[in-house]
Amino acid sequence: MSLTLENAKNIAKVLTESLPYIQKFTGKTVVVKYGGNAMVDDDLKQSFARDIVLMKLVGINPIVVHGGGPQIGSVLKRLNIESNFIDGLRVTDSQTMDVVEMVLGGLVNKGIVSLLNKNQGKAVGISGVDGNLISAKKLKLKRKIKSNGDQLDDEEIDMGQVGEVVSINTEVLEVMKDSNFIPVIAPIGTDKSGASYNINADSVAGEIASVLGAEKLILLTNVAGVQDKSGNVLTGLSVKQVDKLVADKTLQGGMLPKVECALNAVKNGAASAHIIDGRVEHAMLLEIFTDEGVGTLITKNGLES
Repeated sequence: MSLTLENAKNIAKVLTESLPYIQKFTGKTVVVKYGGNAMVDDDLKQSFARDIVLMKLVGINPIVVHGGGPQIGSVLKRLNIESNFIDGLRVTDSQTMDVVEMVLGGLVNKGIVSLLNKNQGKAVGISGVDGNLISAKKLKLKRKIKSNGDQLDDEEIDMGQVGEVVSINTEVLEVMKDSNFIPVIAPIGTDKSGASYNINADSVAGEIASVLGAEKLILLTNVAGVQDKSGNVLTGLSVKQVDKLVADKTLQGGMLPKVECALNAVKNGAASAHIIDGRVEHAMLLEIFTDEGVGTLITKNGLES
């Protein structure tokens, strides 16, 4: 296909606009939570892989943390194992945990590694079990229930082998970075006794971004970003502004856990967090290397930072 002068000028403009961002972020770490439509649509999978490989080529150190809920659900259905969810989390008994480890640590993880390598990347797949990357403990989920009239008491819900991060072994990730590999991480952790836990991928990505002091945490979603009550996408938000949006219930439902993950990362070491639309091709490059971006940027001080 021949390239018109107008198209050539547009390409040159994009490259010129991206140069200061490339210079600014070279040598920095970017943690990407990969899931949603970007993980199942073939065109979006290819654009994701090219984005990650290009980041690595220009000197950025991407770390990919992936989910796999739909894939786990599909295998459980084929095995006639019922899926139950509480507050968006999958109740994980020992039988379900076997499937989670098989699907996340095997099928999904290796598929992403293969995708990146086919696009000339140098990816290595690991789960949080490998090298004790993710130390975990059983998640204690509590709900308020009414008792004795209007009094509210806490009820603890047993989620089975659903866990939360205790610590991250950064040595494993540093070794990969120094060897020029792209880590692809399945969000499974273990406790001191060796028991495995299914951990929310957003939470794992946020914890890794925090302990590494990442330049960016990027959460790929199936929405345009954080929106106000009129549906307008908000960006350049500070921690205080996001706290207000949560307090006045502008943010609720499925977006709330992602926002809380982003806030925790920014408060605990990450320079910025981005909640972006994974349904847009090359969403990550557009967010990182252009002035406009395609989602919501959150930093400690908002546009002042």
